[in-house]
Parts: sequence; C-alpha cells; structure tokens
Amino acid sequence: MFNVNDIKNGMTIFYEGNVYQVVEFQHVKPGKGSAFVRTKLKNLRAGTTQEITFNAGIKLEKAQVEKRNMSYLYNQGDSYVFMDNESYEQVELNANQLQDEAKFLKEGLTVEMMNFNGEIIGVTLPEKISYKVIETEMAVKGNTTSGAMKDAKIETGYTVKVPLFIEEGEEIIITTSDGKYSSRA
Repeated sequence: MFNVNDIKNGMTIFYEGNVYQVVEFQHVKPGKGSAFVRTKLKNLRAGTTQEITFNAGIKLEKAQVEKRNMSYLYNQGDSYVFMDNESYEQVELNANQLQDEAKFLKEGLTVEMMNFNGEIIGVTLPEKISYKVIETEMAVKGNTTSGAMKDAKIETGYTVKVPLFIEEGEEIIITTSDGKYSSRA
C-alpha cells in the first residue's frame, strides 16, 4: 500500500479489482476544500483509459506486474506468437489482448510483456520504431503548402501521414504512442 500523493507516471496499481497503469496525474489543491489527485489510468486488462479522481491521503495498492522482454515472431489468423528472449518459451496472444499494439508489430520486434499473477495483461511497445514504406503517392510539384502531408502504407499494413518528400522504399520512424510519423530513419 502507498499514499496516493506518491503516485508516478508508469506506476501500476490495483484498484477496484482491476490493474491500471498511470498515464498521467495531477495534484490539485483548490482554494476551498481538500486537495485531490486527478489521474488518467489505463486498464491493462481491457485496454481502455479512464479518468479517476482520488482524495488526498488515501491508500492505494501497488500491483506487482512482472515484465519480460519478448520477440514478436508471427501471427496466424487473429493470434500473435511471441518468444521469451531468455527461456525461448513461446506465448500466444489473441487480437483482443493487443488491440492498438497489433498494427505496429513486425517480425523480430522486441516488446515488453506484462504479467500479473500468471495472467498476461498487455504488451508495451518501444517508444519509436523504424518501418519501411511500401506504398505512397508521388508528390505533386508545387503542392508544397506548409506542413503538407500524404498517406504512406508501412510494412505492417498501417497507413500513416508523412511529409511529401518521403518515397516508397524509405525507412521512417513512427511514434507508437500516437501512431504518427516522427522522422526519417
């Protein structure tokens, strides 16, 4: 148990029967009334994000989440196969357990698998990942208004907005938290 005032981003907590990861938090001390902590929490089982407000001084239970590095191997249908980098044990997850992460998985990618009391509750991707552009439109000369973007399909099938100068075959870096173009590789 820990005091809600000691909450930090990335911390995992057990609250009302669910395991949450703290996405962001804010300590609020209004002029009138008691202080409170406003949090944005990601439910690691359901994959949903919700805002919960706690009164200052209450106790929360810290969730002991075990994290292991695993490599993504392949998918068959709607199941995705990962391999433990140390024991070479293979784990299969279905598409419901991955949700948004599935569109960023490419062969050989190392991810962090989260395990709570023997139950796999999620996958954490690296912050930025390099992908090859497999399909994009040609830029039209003169179509260079500031910040002009076009669609590009990457090797996983995901479509992202990129600047006009990006061409097929180039390597680009995508930020996995928001799914947006970051830079050239």
